[in-house]
Amino acid sequence: MAEDGDKSFWIMVARYSQLAMALPAAAVVGLLMGYLLDKWLHTKWLYLVGLLFGIAAGFIELVRTVTKSED
Repeated sequence: MAEDGDKSFWIMVARYSQLAMALPAAAVVGLLMGYLLDKWLHTKWLYLVGLLFGIAAGFIELVRTVTKSED
């Protein structure tokens, strides 16, 4: 039977592994959205804006998760 310490350890591992996926996923989604907007609007620079927004969203999620786990 698992102890409470083991459960909290695995919950913490799950939260931090979520961060390892959320940051790159947000950047890729932003990049793809910018790329699709570039194709739709016939521009060549919106992919960079999408990438920057994705990276910012990933860092915001990182900060929220870390501050929530500290409480």
